Amino acid sequence: MPRTAAPLLTSPIPRVADSDRRRTSASVVLRSVLEHGPVARSTIARLTGLSPASVTDYCARFSAWGLIRESAVPRRSKGVGRPHLPVDLDDTRFVVGGVHVAVPCTTVALLDLRGRVVARSELRHEGTEPARVLARAADALVALPAGVPGVRVLGVGFAAGGWVDRDSGTVVEHPLLGWREVPVRELLGARTGLPVHVDGHARALVNAERLFGRVRGSGSVLHLFAGNMVDAAFTTHDEVHHGPRSQAGTIAHLPVPGGTEPCDCGRVGCLQVELSERTLCRRAREAGVGDGVNPMRVVGAAAAGDPVAARLLRERSRRVGGALGLLLDVLNPERVVVTEIGVMHREDCLAALREEVGADRAATVSPISFPDSVPAVAGGSVALDVLYRDPLAVSPEAT
Repeated sequence: MPRTAAPLLTSPIPRVADSDRRRTSASVVLRSVLEHGPVARSTIARLTGLSPASVTDYCARFSAWGLIRESAVPRRSKGVGRPHLPVDLDDTRFVVGGVHVAVPCTTVALLDLRGRVVARSELRHEGTEPARVLARAADALVALPAGVPGVRVLGVGFAAGGWVDRDSGTVVEHPLLGWREVPVRELLGARTGLPVHVDGHARALVNAERLFGRVRGSGSVLHLFAGNMVDAAFTTHDEVHHGPRSQAGTIAHLPVPGGTEPCDCGRVGCLQVELSERTLCRRAREAGVGDGVNPMRVVGAAAAGDPVAARLLRERSRRVGGALGLLLDVLNPERVVVTEIGVMHREDCLAALREEVGADRAATVSPISFPDSVPAVAGGSVALDVLYRDPLAVSPEAT
């Protein structure tokens, strides 16, 4: 549920506070349409605590911009009174672009205003020099709208693992790509001509869950991402914690008891190297399960009945559960979301993780809501989060 806006004040208030109030009010109105549409304006006023006049004003703006539309069929409240035209999100006119840079590839995508992927493309890396990777991504992204005629791109979201500073629009450090202090916002913005918003992929995905996923409305959510990179994100009262220079959620070098994998930091048994998909694939090769570096091949082998592949996936999920248990002890969230290849695709892996977490907390844990589109949703949701937090600034007029 959106947070209730503060009641209107009769005494003069500073312009900054007035601006914040307008931004919050616009946000809760658009979020209410997203979550409850088709919905009457009177219902939005009741849900948000805003005056009917304010709700009508914001709905008129959003309708003029093409973000929402009136339902074609009037509704009559309990069969009496004047019929009203509910409003709903208009998901046909606008999209956002998404760029997600992973270790083996970059995914570019277009998402509609409900967070659904309408177009995507995957670019295998031809080297990881940042300017080249981002130039290829920008060019591929600019080409995508040709396949979705009639839509307009409001902005671009970028997500990646490692240390990503949202405020400066910079990838501060991505050790597996060898990136340091890469000005992503500047490079993508110059190439696309669009507003660019940047964040870490663990935070991006918890925002996607907060807006569109199965844990929407939860008071607090912990998200653990375990791919080649291992990151975490935590949201409470609809706010994602970033910390100074967006460094919150950096858990790659937490020690794993009994860990044996050497880490580039010089220690042994760091969380990221123990749980990395690279480590999973190497162990699979050593066990005779294929000879590739794609973890989905291990999932495929397990689905085809290979007991070794299934065991390797369960073991990894169990280790993820062990790391998750430590975070739960510290943060005690209401809900937990896990992005991990075994948990997303196999019930036995989810069961193994939940068993490791413990029976008292197992029911709070669920896989990511977008198992078949994680990279695409991660990138696009960075831009969608900005839209729903401040629709007045990311309106079609503003862009």
